Amino acid sequence: MLRTSRLLVSAATLLGLAAVTSAAADVPPKPRTSPSPTAARPATPAPARAATAATAPKRPLTTLPYTPSLDLAAMDRSVDPCVDFFSYSCGGWKRRNPIPPDQARWDVYGKLTEDNAQFLWGMLEESGKPSPTRDAATQKIGDYFAACMEEAAVEKAGATPLKSDLDAIAALSAKDALGGLLGRLHLTVDSSAMLFGFGSEQDFKDSSRVIGFATAGGLGLPDRDYYVKDDAKSQETRQRYVQHVEKMLRLLGEAPEAAARDGATVMRVETALAKASLTRVDKRDPYKIYHRLHRAELQALTPSFRWADYLRASGQPDLDDINVTEPDFYKEMEARLKGESLGDLQTYLRWHLVHNRARYLSRPFVDENFAFYSAYLRDVKEQQPRWKRCVQWVDRDLGEALGQVFVRKAFPPELKASTSEMVRQIETAMEQRLKDLPWMGAATKGQALSKLHAMNNKIGYPDRWRDDTSLDIRRGGFAGNVERAVEFESRRQLAKIGKPVDRGEWGMTPPTVNAYYNPLMNDMNFPAGVLLPPLYDPKLDAAPNYGNTGSTIGHELTHGFDDEGRQFDDKGNLRDWWTPQDAAEFEKRAACVSDQYGQYTVVDDIKLNSKLTLGEDVADLGGTLIALQAWRNAVAGKALANRDGFTPDQRFFIGFAQWACGDERPASKRVNAVTNPHSPLEYRINGVVVNVPDFAAAFSCRPGQPMVKEADKVCRIW
Repeated sequence: MLRTSRLLVSAATLLGLAAVTSAAADVPPKPRTSPSPTAARPATPAPARAATAATAPKRPLTTLPYTPSLDLAAMDRSVDPCVDFFSYSCGGWKRRNPIPPDQARWDVYGKLTEDNAQFLWGMLEESGKPSPTRDAATQKIGDYFAACMEEAAVEKAGATPLKSDLDAIAALSAKDALGGLLGRLHLTVDSSAMLFGFGSEQDFKDSSRVIGFATAGGLGLPDRDYYVKDDAKSQETRQRYVQHVEKMLRLLGEAPEAAARDGATVMRVETALAKASLTRVDKRDPYKIYHRLHRAELQALTPSFRWADYLRASGQPDLDDINVTEPDFYKEMEARLKGESLGDLQTYLRWHLVHNRARYLSRPFVDENFAFYSAYLRDVKEQQPRWKRCVQWVDRDLGEALGQVFVRKAFPPELKASTSEMVRQIETAMEQRLKDLPWMGAATKGQALSKLHAMNNKIGYPDRWRDDTSLDIRRGGFAGNVERAVEFESRRQLAKIGKPVDRGEWGMTPPTVNAYYNPLMNDMNFPAGVLLPPLYDPKLDAAPNYGNTGSTIGHELTHGFDDEGRQFDDKGNLRDWWTPQDAAEFEKRAACVSDQYGQYTVVDDIKLNSKLTLGEDVADLGGTLIALQAWRNAVAGKALANRDGFTPDQRFFIGFAQWACGDERPASKRVNAVTNPHSPLEYRINGVVVNVPDFAAAFSCRPGQPMVKEADKVCRIW
């Protein structure tokens, strides 16, 4: 399950310790964060399509629609559950829920996200009505949304919102002035979008300290692999990307010949940076992205870049300790600074500025952005309607202000209490399983139990809301609101350096349909949006709820002990607390999972990169086993009756499968095969149940059927 933070160099993002993934949205992450692997960005603008029954204009919702956590209509009982449990549980859902034209993927999480968005739409329209009774949070979110929805003003502005920054890039008189310029630009764009990334994060080796983080960045394609692979599709994608860069630069006023030269320049610079960047699999090893240096040492890596100017412009003139996640990348950055002309570096910056801001500009920029990143890369058929994009942007930039209104209307105290109790039951089950593990020694068990007992749980919404009173949101001028919101968040993140860690902070907003575990905080985070029907349904019996939400909770908890999370201790410090024998045994058992998933085909002839998905695959399996035990503990001694023709055990497993009901376009699967640390939906279900003998018993499966493994081949970790 996506299960990841949206903070820049948040450990969950940086390490890929992530969550239950929903449909891709055209919303970049918070400033000071890693680039979104699914953000839509753009070949030839896709033409507008007429509305169909599936895309008929929607209206704001005043109440959230209800779907049970075990949906009989979602099933396809013509399928044998022992042959294909995913299709058995979800075949009906896929037939009734074709992928909408504005989506690359459509699943239960995506549909709930859209339902929440429609509900938020209604809240925001009401919040946007001027009234003397509006509180500060309501006024901010209402005015932001109203400004975003003023399309006529956005169209009239065209590319004007870029003018001051374009002028600053054009005025760059020498390469050694680049530090001061980037220090200013990084405050108002996604910092990793221009040459490199810079932000703040807890020190891996001392999680009580926040230090600076300098990361790799500066690429316009979804991943470094797009630049280095030589297959026909990769070559085609690079050609289309260069054409897209040319078109965007022409929208800025460049002549066709100049734009063609500049497109080639961008590709040359980015290819060099990509070749020096770590792969996503390498980034899963925290030791490979931890190189704490003093500023002078970073300066020695990049003598052509004036870090003093950069940090002064960023508002951090005295910053010293910096984790340089990829030193080799910075060596290549130095080579680019020395080897590229000033004009070529200006071209590169000009491209990334328009690339980063295109979605907020007039229609030609928006359409071209969509055409490449959504239509070409993911085969999305239509642009999302304006209201949906505006809701997403409010949630991104004013998420806790929006969340205050959302939880008052959608997440009552009794729902928080019942889900908190489920978390407690899951933790108890994990404690039992740790104590009973036959392969883990006493010393490692003691450390593991200490980590479990120290784990903090965040349910629904923060105990203390974020203070954004100094953020200036205006009724008019949407692009200005975005720029001020980005700068506000950038400065907030950088201001953490040298301050005590706020362990109550969240990396997701309350309406978010997702969850995550943060290894540096050693905490699990479950926003209100992921604790609503059809994921958690207080109207139903415990079995499907434990199968669905219980397995999500177990998944996040297991991340604390997976191949990455297990390297951090109870305080969130990167420290090896495993005996060599137990570590070797864990790796052997995890290899069983990796070998299994490595046989799965994602699309065409592309196999799953099971080294990239290992942490999520291990968490899917472990989370389900823990949830199953927790459910049995919770109902012990109670008389359980069959319902809807299913036994309680069957209801648990169907509930488990139905969180994942959905489908994805083949083009999107191709992108996710490179970028996504989560396996395709069908394998997150079928790949799990083959390793759970209780499933075979529940459905009376026979040896030799596809959903049954031979006993000696079952992967057993937790």
